[in-house]
Amino acid sequence: MRYVTLGKTGLTVSEVGFGCIPIIRLSTDDAVGVLRHALERGITYFDTANAYRDSEEKIGTAFAGMRDKVVLATKTLLRGAEGAMGHLENSLRMLRTDHIDLYQLHQIAQEKDWQEVTGPAGALEAVMKAKAAGKVRHVGVTSHSLQMALTMVNSGLFDTIQFPFNLIEEAAKDELLGAARNRGMGFIVMKPFGGGAIDNGSVAFKYLRDHSDVIPIPGFESIEQVDEVISFYSEANVITDKDREIMEGYRSTLGKRFCRRCEYCQPCPHGVMITPAMGYPIVAARMSPSVAVEFCKKPMESVLLCTGCGACVERCPYELRIPEILSANYALYEGHLKQKPA
Repeated sequence: MRYVTLGKTGLTVSEVGFGCIPIIRLSTDDAVGVLRHALERGITYFDTANAYRDSEEKIGTAFAGMRDKVVLATKTLLRGAEGAMGHLENSLRMLRTDHIDLYQLHQIAQEKDWQEVTGPAGALEAVMKAKAAGKVRHVGVTSHSLQMALTMVNSGLFDTIQFPFNLIEEAAKDELLGAARNRGMGFIVMKPFGGGAIDNGSVAFKYLRDHSDVIPIPGFESIEQVDEVISFYSEANVITDKDREIMEGYRSTLGKRFCRRCEYCQPCPHGVMITPAMGYPIVAARMSPSVAVEFCKKPMESVLLCTGCGACVERCPYELRIPEILSANYALYEGHLKQKPA
């Protein structure tokens, strides 16, 4: 395992981290076992969020008494100062720590979000006060919108940017990666497997390792998954013609059905929460159907408001057949609801 400095933070982290959504499916004992195994194998960066149910609590249990051995990152989806501070205090309690190494404002994708978090009584104001008080060491941001990510990187306000990047979602490859590098910002890769859409780990990580200054954070729910990803880092990175052929196969197969969560389709004139509803199959695969039906209830029920007007299709830069995909996702959601224990 190679260790690198995360941008200008001064934090030394493993070249691959641990995204902690999948551990919500595990019992506490199993989650602790996977987390500690990852640390034993050399992974030191663990990334979670207040929204990931009991993920923070399981991490706190796993690393009690080992705080100096891990770099902990978490996030808030709230935009106002009071709510963000409530999330931060809860994260500190759950993680059993007096400070967060990297605290991230999560999924800032639209201009209204940006104005709210940076305005008076916004989340950024509160987080900066927490940083001055020593509760937060560094401040980052996450997004699925390329244009908004560029705005935030160029603002100079943040130490890191977390953005989707994989062999299908390549929007970050040129301008965003370069902008972050020029600002000395750490670049954290969410969705290295495309949120579960890419099932060839070797090819997925060959693509990512070709960009040496990014930190992927795959989600793990077993010791075997941890060992598999770490094995990719034990040899020189060589991308063969066969690998490129497999990559192109994914792009051609998934390209017209894969939502990049850029939110250009929003807002829906009828109130459909398009972006989270488009991602339902991936959430269900990562969190489990029984959890996903509760986690995604509001956006999935909003699908019933869709009239098929096509406004979202006209706005989508990837020409996705959004109403058709939403209908299929709702059918999946209904099936999962029927499976849920009473």
